[in-house]
Amino acid sequence: MYPTTLAVIALTFSNYVLQPVFPDCVPPYMATRLLSTVCLLFLTWVNCSSVCLATRIQDVFTVGKLAALGLIIVVGLVQICKGNYEGLTPQVAFEFSRTPSVGQVALAFLQASFAFSGWNFLNYVTEEVVEPRRNLPRAIYISIPLVTFVYTLTNIAYFSAMSPEELLSSNAVAVTFGEKLLGMFSVIMPISVALSTFGGINGYLFTSSRLCFSGAREGHLPSLLAMIHFKNCTPIPALLCCCTATIVILCIGETHNLINYVSFINYLSYGVTIAGLLYYRWKKPKLYRPIKVNLLVPVTYLMFWALLLGFSLYSEPVVCGVGLVIMLTGVPVYFLGVYWKSKPKCICDFIESATYVAQRLCFVVFPQFDPIEISPIEEWPDKSSNILSGKS
Repeated sequence: MYPTTLAVIALTFSNYVLQPVFPDCVPPYMATRLLSTVCLLFLTWVNCSSVCLATRIQDVFTVGKLAALGLIIVVGLVQICKGNYEGLTPQVAFEFSRTPSVGQVALAFLQASFAFSGWNFLNYVTEEVVEPRRNLPRAIYISIPLVTFVYTLTNIAYFSAMSPEELLSSNAVAVTFGEKLLGMFSVIMPISVALSTFGGINGYLFTSSRLCFSGAREGHLPSLLAMIHFKNCTPIPALLCCCTATIVILCIGETHNLINYVSFINYLSYGVTIAGLLYYRWKKPKLYRPIKVNLLVPVTYLMFWALLLGFSLYSEPVVCGVGLVIMLTGVPVYFLGVYWKSKPKCICDFIESATYVAQRLCFVVFPQFDPIEISPIEEWPDKSSNILSGKS
Protein backbone atom coordinates (compact mmCIF):
# COMPACT_ATOMS: atom_id res chain seq x y z
CA MET A 1 0.00 0.00 0.00
CA TYR A 2 2.57 2.57 1.10
CA PRO A 3 5.22 2.11 -1.61
CA THR A 4 2.39 2.46 -4.13
CA THR A 5 1.23 5.72 -2.53
CA LEU A 6 4.84 6.91 -2.44
CA ALA A 7 5.17 6.10 -6.14
CA VAL A 8 2.07 8.17 -6.97
CA ILE A 9 3.33 11.20 -5.02
CA ALA A 10 6.82 10.87 -6.53
CA LEU A 11 5.34 10.78 -10.04
CA THR A 12 3.23 13.87 -9.22
CA PHE A 13 6.41 15.62 -8.05
CA SER A 14 8.30 14.83 -11.25
CA ASN A 15 5.33 15.77 -13.47
CA TYR A 16 5.06 19.24 -11.91
CA VAL A 17 8.83 19.84 -11.99
CA LEU A 18 9.04 18.82 -15.66
CA GLN A 19 5.81 20.48 -16.83
CA PRO A 20 7.44 23.91 -17.48
CA VAL A 21 10.18 22.14 -19.48
CA PHE A 22 7.57 20.34 -21.63
CA PRO A 23 4.72 22.90 -21.73
CA ASP A 24 3.00 21.49 -24.84
CA CYS A 25 3.15 17.77 -24.10
CA VAL A 26 3.26 15.18 -21.36
CA PRO A 27 6.76 14.82 -19.81
CA PRO A 28 8.64 11.77 -21.15
CA TYR A 29 8.18 8.46 -19.32
CA MET A 30 11.87 7.94 -18.55
CA ALA A 31 12.38 11.52 -17.40
CA THR A 32 9.56 11.32 -14.82
CA ARG A 33 10.80 7.96 -13.51
CA LEU A 34 14.41 9.08 -13.21
CA LEU A 35 13.52 12.31 -11.41
CA SER A 36 11.16 10.45 -9.07
CA THR A 37 13.91 7.93 -8.28
CA VAL A 38 16.47 10.67 -7.55
CA CYS A 39 14.00 12.40 -5.22
CA LEU A 40 13.27 9.12 -3.38
CA LEU A 41 16.96 8.26 -2.99
CA PHE A 42 17.77 11.72 -1.64
CA LEU A 43 14.96 11.70 0.93
CA THR A 44 15.81 8.13 1.95
CA TRP A 45 19.36 9.32 2.64
CA VAL A 46 17.99 12.23 4.70
CA ASN A 47 15.76 9.91 6.77
CA CYS A 48 18.64 7.48 7.27
CA SER A 49 20.93 10.28 8.43
CA SER A 50 18.80 12.07 11.01
CA VAL A 51 15.27 11.94 12.43
CA CYS A 52 15.59 15.60 13.41
CA LEU A 53 16.52 16.68 9.86
CA ALA A 54 13.62 14.66 8.40
CA THR A 55 11.09 16.29 10.75
CA ARG A 56 12.53 19.76 10.04
CA ILE A 57 12.06 19.16 6.30
CA GLN A 58 8.51 18.00 6.99
CA ASP A 59 7.70 21.12 9.01
CA VAL A 60 9.12 23.52 6.42
CA PHE A 61 7.45 21.88 3.44
CA THR A 62 4.11 21.55 5.23
CA VAL A 63 4.12 25.32 5.74
CA GLY A 64 5.06 25.74 2.08
CA LYS A 65 2.22 23.43 1.03
CA LEU A 66 -0.35 25.42 3.02
CA ALA A 67 1.03 28.69 1.59
CA ALA A 68 0.65 27.38 -1.99
CA LEU A 69 -2.89 26.17 -1.32
CA GLY A 70 -3.64 29.51 0.37
CA LEU A 71 -2.54 31.33 -2.79
CA ILE A 72 -4.84 29.17 -4.95
CA ILE A 73 -7.76 29.75 -2.56
CA VAL A 74 -7.26 33.56 -2.43
CA VAL A 75 -6.98 33.84 -6.23
CA GLY A 76 -10.09 31.65 -6.62
CA LEU A 77 -12.11 33.71 -4.13
CA VAL A 78 -11.12 36.90 -5.99
CA GLN A 79 -12.42 35.31 -9.19
CA ILE A 80 -15.70 34.39 -7.52
CA CYS A 81 -16.09 37.92 -6.14
CA LYS A 82 -15.66 39.20 -9.70
CA GLY A 83 -18.58 37.01 -10.78
CA ASN A 84 -16.54 34.27 -12.48
CA TYR A 85 -18.24 31.23 -11.01
CA GLU A 86 -19.95 29.62 -14.01
CA GLY A 87 -18.18 26.33 -13.30
CA LEU A 88 -19.70 26.25 -9.82
CA THR A 89 -23.29 26.54 -10.95
CA PRO A 90 -25.24 23.27 -10.55
CA GLN A 91 -26.08 22.97 -14.25
CA VAL A 92 -22.36 23.00 -15.14
CA ALA A 93 -20.79 21.34 -12.09
CA PHE A 94 -23.24 18.42 -12.14
CA GLU A 95 -23.60 18.02 -15.90
CA PHE A 96 -22.95 14.43 -16.96
CA SER A 97 -22.42 12.98 -20.43
CA ARG A 98 -24.39 10.00 -19.12
CA THR A 99 -26.22 9.29 -15.90
CA PRO A 100 -23.74 7.84 -13.40
CA SER A 101 -24.50 4.59 -11.63
CA VAL A 102 -24.31 4.16 -7.87
CA GLY A 103 -21.18 2.06 -8.35
CA GLN A 104 -19.45 4.82 -10.33
CA VAL A 105 -20.30 7.36 -7.61
CA ALA A 106 -18.83 4.97 -5.01
CA LEU A 107 -15.68 4.58 -7.13
CA ALA A 108 -15.40 8.37 -7.38
CA PHE A 109 -15.52 8.55 -3.57
CA LEU A 110 -12.85 5.85 -3.41
CA GLN A 111 -10.53 7.71 -5.79
CA ALA A 112 -11.09 11.09 -4.13
CA SER A 113 -10.33 9.54 -0.74
CA PHE A 114 -6.74 9.10 -1.92
CA ALA A 115 -6.16 12.79 -1.13
CA PHE A 116 -7.06 12.11 2.52
CA SER A 117 -5.18 8.82 2.82
CA GLY A 118 -2.67 10.18 5.33
CA TRP A 119 -5.26 10.68 8.09
CA ASN A 120 -3.98 7.71 10.12
CA PHE A 121 -0.23 8.01 9.53
CA LEU A 122 0.48 9.81 12.79
CA ASN A 123 -0.46 6.57 14.57
CA TYR A 124 2.67 4.90 13.17
CA VAL A 125 5.08 7.27 14.90
CA THR A 126 3.54 7.41 18.38
CA GLU A 127 6.85 6.25 19.89
CA GLU A 128 8.47 9.42 18.57
CA VAL A 129 5.65 11.81 19.52
CA VAL A 130 5.98 13.81 22.74
CA GLU A 131 3.13 12.89 25.14
CA PRO A 132 1.22 10.86 22.51
CA ARG A 133 -1.83 10.24 24.73
CA ARG A 134 -2.52 13.95 24.75
CA ASN A 135 -0.98 15.15 21.47
CA LEU A 136 -2.07 12.32 19.15
CA PRO A 137 -5.86 12.90 19.46
CA ARG A 138 -5.30 16.66 19.43
CA ALA A 139 -3.26 16.48 16.20
CA ILE A 140 -5.91 14.32 14.51
CA TYR A 141 -8.81 16.54 15.64
CA ILE A 142 -7.03 19.60 14.25
CA SER A 143 -5.52 18.17 11.06
CA ILE A 144 -8.46 16.29 9.52
CA PRO A 145 -10.95 19.23 9.61
CA LEU A 146 -8.16 21.58 8.45
CA VAL A 147 -7.22 19.39 5.48
CA THR A 148 -10.90 18.91 4.53
CA PHE A 149 -11.53 22.67 4.72
CA VAL A 150 -8.43 23.57 2.68
CA TYR A 151 -9.02 20.87 0.01
CA THR A 152 -12.67 21.87 -0.40
CA LEU A 153 -11.80 25.55 -0.87
CA THR A 154 -8.99 24.62 -3.27
CA ASN A 155 -11.37 22.67 -5.51
CA ILE A 156 -13.88 25.53 -5.41
CA ALA A 157 -11.05 27.84 -6.50
CA TYR A 158 -10.17 25.54 -9.40
CA PHE A 159 -13.77 25.54 -10.63
CA SER A 160 -13.84 29.34 -10.55
CA ALA A 161 -11.39 29.38 -13.47
CA MET A 162 -11.65 25.96 -15.12
CA SER A 163 -14.44 23.81 -16.49
CA PRO A 164 -14.76 20.12 -15.52
CA GLU A 165 -13.45 19.19 -18.98
CA GLU A 166 -10.32 21.33 -18.50
CA LEU A 167 -9.71 19.77 -15.09
CA LEU A 168 -9.96 16.26 -16.50
CA SER A 169 -7.72 16.96 -19.49
CA SER A 170 -4.99 18.75 -17.53
CA ASN A 171 -1.92 16.74 -16.58
CA ALA A 172 -1.05 19.32 -13.89
CA VAL A 173 -4.18 21.13 -12.67
CA ALA A 174 -2.40 23.72 -10.52
CA VAL A 175 -0.12 24.67 -13.45
CA THR A 176 -3.12 25.15 -15.77
CA PHE A 177 -4.85 27.20 -13.07
CA GLY A 178 -1.75 29.39 -12.65
CA GLU A 179 -1.35 29.91 -16.41
CA LYS A 180 -4.96 31.13 -16.67
CA LEU A 181 -4.95 33.51 -13.70
CA LEU A 182 -1.41 34.37 -12.56
CA GLY A 183 0.13 35.40 -15.87
CA MET A 184 3.88 35.96 -15.55
CA PHE A 185 3.76 34.63 -11.97
CA SER A 186 2.36 31.26 -13.08
CA VAL A 187 5.80 29.67 -12.55
CA ILE A 188 5.02 29.84 -8.81
CA MET A 189 2.47 27.02 -9.10
CA PRO A 190 4.65 24.12 -10.40
CA ILE A 191 7.36 25.10 -7.90
CA SER A 192 4.84 25.20 -5.03
CA VAL A 193 3.26 21.86 -5.91
CA ALA A 194 6.69 20.26 -6.39
CA LEU A 195 7.73 21.47 -2.92
CA SER A 196 4.43 20.21 -1.51
CA THR A 197 4.82 16.73 -2.97
CA PHE A 198 8.49 16.70 -1.94
CA GLY A 199 7.34 17.12 1.66
CA GLY A 200 4.67 14.49 1.12
CA ILE A 201 7.26 11.93 -0.03
CA ASN A 202 9.36 12.70 3.04
CA GLY A 203 6.35 12.19 5.34
CA TYR A 204 5.35 8.90 3.72
CA LEU A 205 8.91 7.57 3.92
CA PHE A 206 9.14 8.57 7.58
CA THR A 207 5.87 6.86 8.57
CA SER A 208 5.88 3.80 6.29
CA SER A 209 9.38 2.83 7.42
CA ARG A 210 8.11 2.81 11.03
CA LEU A 211 5.34 0.44 9.91
CA CYS A 212 7.95 -2.00 8.57
CA PHE A 213 9.95 -1.53 11.76
CA SER A 214 6.94 -2.40 13.96
CA GLY A 215 5.99 -5.37 11.78
CA ALA A 216 9.50 -6.79 12.05
CA ARG A 217 9.48 -6.26 15.82
CA GLU A 218 6.29 -8.35 15.99
CA GLY A 219 7.92 -11.12 13.95
CA HIS A 220 5.86 -10.53 10.77
CA LEU A 221 8.82 -9.29 8.73
CA PRO A 222 12.55 -10.15 8.71
CA SER A 223 14.24 -9.19 11.99
CA LEU A 224 16.72 -6.99 10.12
CA LEU A 225 13.92 -4.44 9.52
CA ALA A 226 13.52 -4.03 13.30
CA MET A 227 17.09 -2.73 13.67
CA ILE A 228 18.19 0.89 13.94
CA HIS A 229 21.47 2.71 13.35
CA PHE A 230 23.66 2.43 16.44
CA LYS A 231 24.31 6.20 16.51
CA ASN A 232 21.53 8.00 14.60
CA CYS A 233 18.73 5.67 15.86
CA THR A 234 17.12 5.61 12.40
CA PRO A 235 15.55 2.41 10.94
CA ILE A 236 17.88 2.24 7.94
CA PRO A 237 16.91 -1.31 6.74
CA ALA A 238 13.19 -0.44 6.86
CA LEU A 239 13.80 2.82 4.97
CA LEU A 240 15.84 1.02 2.28
CA CYS A 241 13.11 -1.62 1.97
CA CYS A 242 10.41 1.04 1.40
CA CYS A 243 12.59 2.94 -1.05
CA THR A 244 13.43 -0.19 -3.09
CA ALA A 245 9.79 -1.33 -3.25
CA THR A 246 8.72 2.16 -4.36
CA ILE A 247 11.29 2.31 -7.17
CA VAL A 248 10.14 -1.11 -8.45
CA ILE A 249 6.49 0.06 -8.49
CA LEU A 250 7.51 3.30 -10.22
CA CYS A 251 8.84 1.27 -13.14
CA ILE A 252 5.77 -0.94 -13.63
CA GLY A 253 2.71 1.21 -12.91
CA GLU A 254 0.77 4.19 -14.25
CA THR A 255 -0.52 6.87 -11.85
CA HIS A 256 -4.26 6.35 -12.47
CA ASN A 257 -4.13 2.57 -12.05
CA LEU A 258 -1.92 2.89 -8.96
CA ILE A 259 -4.46 5.22 -7.31
CA ASN A 260 -7.30 2.78 -8.06
CA TYR A 261 -5.42 -0.19 -6.64
CA VAL A 262 -4.11 1.52 -3.53
CA SER A 263 -7.44 3.20 -2.69
CA PHE A 264 -9.27 -0.12 -2.70
CA ILE A 265 -6.53 -1.88 -0.69
CA ASN A 266 -6.38 1.02 1.78
CA TYR A 267 -10.09 0.96 2.51
CA LEU A 268 -10.20 -2.82 2.71
CA SER A 269 -7.37 -2.80 5.26
CA TYR A 270 -8.84 0.06 7.28
CA GLY A 271 -12.23 -1.63 7.48
CA VAL A 272 -10.81 -4.99 8.60
CA THR A 273 -8.62 -3.23 11.18
CA ILE A 274 -11.53 -1.29 12.67
CA ALA A 275 -13.68 -4.43 12.71
CA GLY A 276 -10.87 -6.14 14.65
CA LEU A 277 -10.77 -3.31 17.17
CA LEU A 278 -14.54 -3.57 17.67
CA TYR A 279 -14.15 -7.31 18.19
CA TYR A 280 -11.59 -6.69 20.94
CA ARG A 281 -13.84 -4.07 22.57
CA TRP A 282 -16.51 -6.79 22.74
CA LYS A 283 -14.37 -9.82 23.69
CA LYS A 284 -11.78 -8.09 25.89
CA PRO A 285 -13.45 -5.01 27.35
CA LYS A 286 -10.98 -4.71 30.25
CA LEU A 287 -7.83 -4.34 28.15
CA TYR A 288 -5.93 -1.17 28.94
CA ARG A 289 -6.67 1.41 26.23
CA PRO A 290 -4.80 4.72 26.57
CA ILE A 291 -7.01 6.33 23.91
CA LYS A 292 -10.70 5.38 23.56
CA VAL A 293 -13.39 6.79 21.29
CA ASN A 294 -17.17 6.50 21.29
CA LEU A 295 -18.29 3.28 19.54
CA LEU A 296 -20.57 5.35 17.29
CA VAL A 297 -17.49 6.58 15.37
CA PRO A 298 -16.10 3.17 14.25
CA VAL A 299 -19.60 1.73 13.66
CA THR A 300 -20.52 4.67 11.38
CA TYR A 301 -17.24 4.28 9.53
CA LEU A 302 -17.81 0.55 9.01
CA MET A 303 -21.29 1.15 7.56
CA PHE A 304 -19.91 3.70 5.08
CA TRP A 305 -16.97 1.37 4.36
CA ALA A 306 -19.23 -1.60 3.53
CA LEU A 307 -21.36 0.46 1.10
CA LEU A 308 -18.32 2.01 -0.56
CA LEU A 309 -16.43 -1.22 -1.14
CA GLY A 310 -19.55 -3.17 -2.10
CA PHE A 311 -20.53 -0.74 -4.87
CA SER A 312 -16.90 -0.35 -5.99
CA LEU A 313 -16.57 -4.11 -6.41
CA TYR A 314 -19.80 -4.11 -8.43
CA SER A 315 -18.78 -1.27 -10.77
CA GLU A 316 -15.04 -2.06 -11.18
CA PRO A 317 -14.57 -5.79 -10.48
CA VAL A 318 -11.29 -6.01 -12.44
CA VAL A 319 -9.57 -3.13 -10.61
CA CYS A 320 -10.78 -4.33 -7.21
CA GLY A 321 -9.89 -7.92 -8.11
CA VAL A 322 -6.32 -6.92 -8.98
CA GLY A 323 -6.14 -5.08 -5.66
CA LEU A 324 -7.25 -8.23 -3.83
CA VAL A 325 -4.69 -10.35 -5.70
CA ILE A 326 -1.94 -7.89 -4.74
CA MET A 327 -2.97 -8.25 -1.08
CA LEU A 328 -3.20 -12.04 -1.26
CA THR A 329 0.41 -12.31 -2.44
CA GLY A 330 1.27 -11.75 1.22
CA VAL A 331 -0.40 -15.01 2.29
CA PRO A 332 2.27 -17.46 1.00
CA VAL A 333 4.97 -15.12 2.31
CA TYR A 334 3.32 -15.21 5.74
CA PHE A 335 3.13 -19.01 5.80
CA LEU A 336 6.73 -19.43 4.60
CA GLY A 337 8.27 -16.69 6.70
CA VAL A 338 6.17 -16.51 9.89
CA TYR A 339 3.95 -19.57 10.31
CA TRP A 340 6.58 -22.14 9.27
CA LYS A 341 8.67 -22.39 12.44
CA SER A 342 10.70 -25.57 11.77
CA LYS A 343 12.71 -24.32 8.80
CA PRO A 344 15.68 -26.41 7.57
CA LYS A 345 19.04 -25.51 9.09
CA CYS A 346 20.43 -24.36 5.73
CA ILE A 347 17.66 -21.73 5.41
CA CYS A 348 18.17 -20.54 9.00
CA ASP A 349 21.91 -20.29 8.45
CA PHE A 350 21.39 -18.30 5.25
CA ILE A 351 19.01 -15.86 7.00
CA GLU A 352 21.46 -15.40 9.88
CA SER A 353 24.38 -14.82 7.51
CA ALA A 354 22.42 -12.34 5.38
CA THR A 355 21.26 -10.49 8.51
CA TYR A 356 24.83 -10.34 9.85
CA VAL A 357 26.20 -8.97 6.57
CA ALA A 358 23.41 -6.37 6.36
CA GLN A 359 24.09 -5.35 9.97
CA ARG A 360 27.74 -4.76 9.18
CA LEU A 361 26.90 -2.78 6.03
CA CYS A 362 24.25 -0.56 7.66
CA PHE A 363 25.75 -0.36 11.19
CA VAL A 364 22.42 -1.34 12.76
CA VAL A 365 21.50 -3.12 15.99
CA PHE A 366 18.34 -4.08 17.85
CA PRO A 367 17.01 -1.18 19.97
CA GLN A 368 16.41 -1.46 23.70
CA PHE A 369 12.75 -1.81 24.70
CA ASP A 370 10.79 -0.50 27.65
CA PRO A 371 9.43 -3.21 30.00
CA ILE A 372 5.81 -2.31 29.15
CA GLU A 373 6.54 -3.03 25.47
CA ILE A 374 7.83 -6.51 26.29
CA SER A 375 4.99 -7.60 28.60
CA PRO A 376 1.99 -9.28 26.96
CA ILE A 377 -1.10 -7.17 26.28
CA GLU A 378 -3.20 -9.42 28.51
CA GLU A 379 -1.22 -8.15 31.50
CA TRP A 380 -2.28 -4.55 30.96
CA PRO A 381 -5.44 -3.99 33.05
CA ASP A 382 -7.96 -1.30 32.21
CA LYS A 383 -7.18 1.29 34.87
CA SER A 384 -10.39 3.19 34.25
CA SER A 385 -12.51 0.08 34.99
CA ASN A 386 -10.70 -0.37 38.30
CA ILE A 387 -11.44 3.20 39.28
CA LEU A 388 -15.13 2.83 38.36
CA SER A 389 -15.45 -0.41 40.31
CA GLY A 390 -13.88 1.18 43.41
CA LYS A 391 -10.68 -0.92 43.27
CA SER A 392 -7.35 0.65 44.16
